[in-house]
Amino acid sequence: MTSPSGAPPVARAAEPSPDGAARMQRGLGVVPMVLMVVAAAAPLAVVTASVPVIISASGSTAAPQFFIVATVVLCLFSVGFTSMSKHVPNAGAFYSYIQRGLGRHVGVGAAALALGSYAVMLIALYAYLGVATSTLLDRVHVGVPWWCSALAWVLAVGLLGYRDIELSSKVLAVLLVAETLAVVVLDVAIVGHGGADGLSMTPLAPSTFATGAPSLGLMFAFFCFIGFEATAVFRNEAKDPDRTIPRATYVAVVFIGVFYAFAAWVVVQGLGVGQAVDQASQDPEDVVQNLAATYVSPILTDVIQVLLVTSFFACVLSFHNVITRYQFTLATKGLLPAAIAEVSDRHRTPSRSSLTFTTISFAAVATVALLGWDPIGQTYVWFSGASTLGLIALMAMTSLAVIVFFRTKAPGPSVWHAVIAPGLACAGLTVILVVIIANFSLLVGSTGTAVVLGCGIAATFVSGLVVAERTRRTRPDRYAALDQDGAA
Repeated sequence: MTSPSGAPPVARAAEPSPDGAARMQRGLGVVPMVLMVVAAAAPLAVVTASVPVIISASGSTAAPQFFIVATVVLCLFSVGFTSMSKHVPNAGAFYSYIQRGLGRHVGVGAAALALGSYAVMLIALYAYLGVATSTLLDRVHVGVPWWCSALAWVLAVGLLGYRDIELSSKVLAVLLVAETLAVVVLDVAIVGHGGADGLSMTPLAPSTFATGAPSLGLMFAFFCFIGFEATAVFRNEAKDPDRTIPRATYVAVVFIGVFYAFAAWVVVQGLGVGQAVDQASQDPEDVVQNLAATYVSPILTDVIQVLLVTSFFACVLSFHNVITRYQFTLATKGLLPAAIAEVSDRHRTPSRSSLTFTTISFAAVATVALLGWDPIGQTYVWFSGASTLGLIALMAMTSLAVIVFFRTKAPGPSVWHAVIAPGLACAGLTVILVVIIANFSLLVGSTGTAVVLGCGIAATFVSGLVVAERTRRTRPDRYAALDQDGAA
């Protein structure tokens, strides 16, 4: 019930409460959880914006193979990730897993890094969404600054994020189906026409993988999967976490990987294998829209432009929900203010956490606008690049934590689940991390920016270590309780 003043109700607790998670809505099954994770991946946005960049940056038509490699590595990651989820009964995801395997200090450092990485990713997405929205409005002769559009979306996301999670999942389901159908229509049309020069398997040939700069192609391909690991963040709202999280994780990874790989192959066919790299390099922003106009109808180009906006909206809503749950879990552990751990009596969701990050997002977008930063060339490129670096590092650390945990603290799973799969994932993710670091200046635009952002990511992790040490010294009881609910 609402209060007499009309303000939405919140829970009564002001201290981190162990029963807060228990009072949250537990209605998420595999399908709605997959929808939220896939929506965070923004399939249409990846196909229209990222696939041409992958082709251009790699100088190769092997884009489908880059997605396949990323899918295999992330499936291996998911083996250990989901096996350990049964031993970590809270929604801290990376933080909880790394802490259980590598210790409290490293875990709190990972918590700071994860929250910072997700946060800057969301601000980057708001900037892109603001530009996409204003561009769409310009087509109907309505001039709105990008930041005004972005702030309006912040408020819309905040409204949905405040409500129960099932409402968000229903909104995401509608938007995801629409953008997926648009890509499928284009895929069918291009394949039906036989592409520009006839259908070719050259993009899937092993020899093609070695052409150009495959390391850059892999780097951008992994970027397109960011957010798939969020299944564990919704643990408190899953019907049956021990079954739902593993199934949703595997379904999300495989669906995203197959969808991206096939769409990338189709884009190459539409451009023509011999011309794909040149065309993607000349006009990456309009490659897919031009294909839609050529192979289907100019009407589909307009539809894609509209759905590109809804795709980014679905993406920011998903990431907002992820950050909300992350903040909630950290607040229950005493690492963030206790008020953030309050649960809405009406919606049975961490509404206070959602309201907190809505406020942060609004302030961040307003600050970027006041600073006069370019929303795409600076805000989106810088922040998404920094987020990618942080999250890939966290995934590599998580794989290592899984191995250490099962070898020293909770033996039981098979060697495949406890050592081999997470070991291969850790090796693969470490290679990708090295590639990202080596090419970070390319990812974010300049060497100077790369140094600043790289130091910022490192400082975020170190700040977590400092918080952990201070907590150990000043609040040993709270420090000791950090992983009490993580026992197997």
